[in-house]
Amino acid sequence: MTLILKDIKDGIGVLTLNNPARRNALSLELCAEISAALEDFKTKRVPVIILRAEKNAKVWSAGHDITQLPKVHHDPLAYDSPMETAFRAIQNYPGPVIAMIQGSVWGGATDLAVTCDMAVGDETSAFAITPVKMGLPYNASGIMHFINRVGSNIAKEMFFTAAPVKAERAYHFGILNHLVSSGEIEQFTLELAKSIAANSPLAVSVIKEQFRILSDAHPISPEAFERIQALRRKVYNSGDYEEGIKAFTEKRKPKFQGD
Repeated sequence: MTLILKDIKDGIGVLTLNNPARRNALSLELCAEISAALEDFKTKRVPVIILRAEKNAKVWSAGHDITQLPKVHHDPLAYDSPMETAFRAIQNYPGPVIAMIQGSVWGGATDLAVTCDMAVGDETSAFAITPVKMGLPYNASGIMHFINRVGSNIAKEMFFTAAPVKAERAYHFGILNHLVSSGEIEQFTLELAKSIAANSPLAVSVIKEQFRILSDAHPISPEAFERIQALRRKVYNSGDYEEGIKAFTEKRKPKFQGD
């Protein structure tokens, strides 16, 4: 089964998440297909990409495929994992990638949405970043995606509570660039993409890369980096992480002990 549908409409690349049976979970395979599709569009010099789910989706994406998360003692968000590779493919794509959001967005899929250059959502869209529900140690690059998009105070609230942020509040926070009705979102997003594509692709590409470089300009010392890694190891080696995975598998609420 093809997990990502590719199309070029009016010169705009469209990638559609295509595993509704699994609520478009970010499996290793789906993330690998995102990266491959972006590489194909890059070769074809497609200037702007729209990333979407099926029309009127109830769930845009359920986030990480929990069944594929590594067990205790392994980093669940390693630099070379397919999901992290897909995020970097979006950041490094030479044209803007626009997330078109219908339905709820969960966990790592919220990171996927804020990693895109822009997002357009309808009234059904909602966003929750949920690693604390699983005892999962989120990585520094993912946290920076949120800080860059919504600021530190809102990012903290989203991570600490894991509560869904509904459409209007998401627009207010800056998660969404535009909030439009479900009946208009497809045409609106396509017209937005076409307005960008009408500009100099070289200038847009260079400006996007400057944004990426400047947003990553947060130098930390080697000691601070090692401290972050040690903090994350403490979580993915913990009983809480093991309990989070086990509880999900057993379809029950986890009983975290804080160690």
